[in-house]
Amino acid sequence: MTFLVDLYKNLGEIQMTKIQRITLAVLSTLAISAVSMSAQAGLFGGGSGSPSPAPAGACAGLPTYAQLKAALIAASAADTSGFNLNMWGTVVNRDGIVCAVAFTGTDRGSQWPGSRVISAQKANTANAFSLPGLALSTSNLYSAVQGTEASNNNLGGSLYGLQFSNPVDTEAAYSGNQALVGSANDPMVGKRIGGVNVFGGGLALYDSTGKIVGGLGLSGDTSCADHNQAWLTRKNLNLDYVPAGVSGDATRPDNMVIDDFLGASKNNKTDGWEQPTCANPTDPALLPVVNVVPKNI
Repeated sequence: MTFLVDLYKNLGEIQMTKIQRITLAVLSTLAISAVSMSAQAGLFGGGSGSPSPAPAGACAGLPTYAQLKAALIAASAADTSGFNLNMWGTVVNRDGIVCAVAFTGTDRGSQWPGSRVISAQKANTANAFSLPGLALSTSNLYSAVQGTEASNNNLGGSLYGLQFSNPVDTEAAYSGNQALVGSANDPMVGKRIGGVNVFGGGLALYDSTGKIVGGLGLSGDTSCADHNQAWLTRKNLNLDYVPAGVSGDATRPDNMVIDDFLGASKNNKTDGWEQPTCANPTDPALLPVVNVVPKNI
């Protein structure tokens, strides 16, 4: 801002006209704004070449990049549903700040590029709509957000419109050095992406004391495969001490519910806490049970 100082000195020696005063005010505002934006970019890693570290302590107790990647790869290898595609995974803390982003393929182009931000959306959604005593997976939200269908007198879901709330911060989601995407310094790390997603792949994270600590989102295959692998990834990370949910299965509280697998309860509708089935599905009831918080805690 040295030029402003010199300008003030020079103008101080003469009588400024009204136009000069207005011009000086505009220049001052622009200069201050530029300094402020530069400082923010340095703090949050918004520049094209700088990494985006999460604020100190914000991700304590959550998986590191290396831990998330290892858990993702193991979960992908164990799942047989969907099309056997590579996967993106994102972890957010309880404030919705991205702590880690990873993928299972050989490079960032080995997965659907669009699934990176979707995985962050799912992590945000599961965290944002789960509570200390009640977990909701993104798959649990599908039926409740459906709109009215006059053709079959369907009045729609009780949460219709939820999917349009909390939109993605596109600048936070897409800015930064794309060469760092999917690495420990992914440009989304340290930022609050937002977004709401209402099909399988997002789960809340609960530590061994039963405390909710954030959310996990996976995307890259069918929504059923996304859910299955998110479930296995959460299990691998030992963050599945889920207190309660709406699935109807106390041992898998926030599990996906699919009408086709409900046996005698099947009604050929997607209602309640259900979502539609997918290509090459597996029964969600075959997923491992969640951990239980020890009684002495």
